[in-house]
Amino acid sequence: MELPTLVYVPCFSGAPWNTERLTALAGYPSLSPALPEGVNDIERYADVLAAEVSGLNRYVLVGDSFGANIALALAVRQPEGLTGLVMSGGFAANPLSSALSKNVMLAMAKLRGAAYRQLVLRVHAHRLSSPHDFEGQVPWSKDDSRSLFLENTPAQSFGARVRAVVAADYTEQLSQVNVPTLILTPSHDTLIGDDAARVLREGIPHAREQVLERTGHMFRFSHPESYAQAVADFLAGESL
Repeated sequence: MELPTLVYVPCFSGAPWNTERLTALAGYPSLSPALPEGVNDIERYADVLAAEVSGLNRYVLVGDSFGANIALALAVRQPEGLTGLVMSGGFAANPLSSALSKNVMLAMAKLRGAAYRQLVLRVHAHRLSSPHDFEGQVPWSKDDSRSLFLENTPAQSFGARVRAVVAADYTEQLSQVNVPTLILTPSHDTLIGDDAARVLREGIPHAREQVLERTGHMFRFSHPESYAQAVADFLAGESL
């Protein structure tokens, strides 16, 4: 049986995945499109992703953070060719539950220029960080996170994606995911929180969760080899 194509769905930065250190997955064909700019609706992101995978016979969606939400949005449609789903640091609905947090998030999404570069991205990098980011195969810092966004994410797109996160909610559609699913969770994630993985785990029929100890939300960047091995073990275990 031919190996499925691994379709890597980008995080909030929108940047295509750097797969160089995903050693355990090197044998799989892969596709890593960038996110479209200025899109403020998860369903529209899912439409773009659906077009990207339309010619694939067998594929697994591997979505990270914001990309996990996009992958989920496509998976609930039960598209032809989808054989598996991996969501890391993902969520079914906006993980910020309080009205105050949502309003602050939406206010920051409107900032542009120096305010975006110096305030918004510094705050965001802080929220992405964990005490374990320096312990991985690629030591990661807040400056690295900020640089990722400076290089790949215009302020307009950052703001649009904030609005997409706030509006999206797939909680009631989780039972429609009909493929084996891995929920890959970092052990320390103050951005997303513990409840998000539980909702996914309990709502998706064929889901299992794996927690990578001593990792944070940016574990795809800081612990790429550990991350890839967890995905590879899942694919092998499900004979994908």
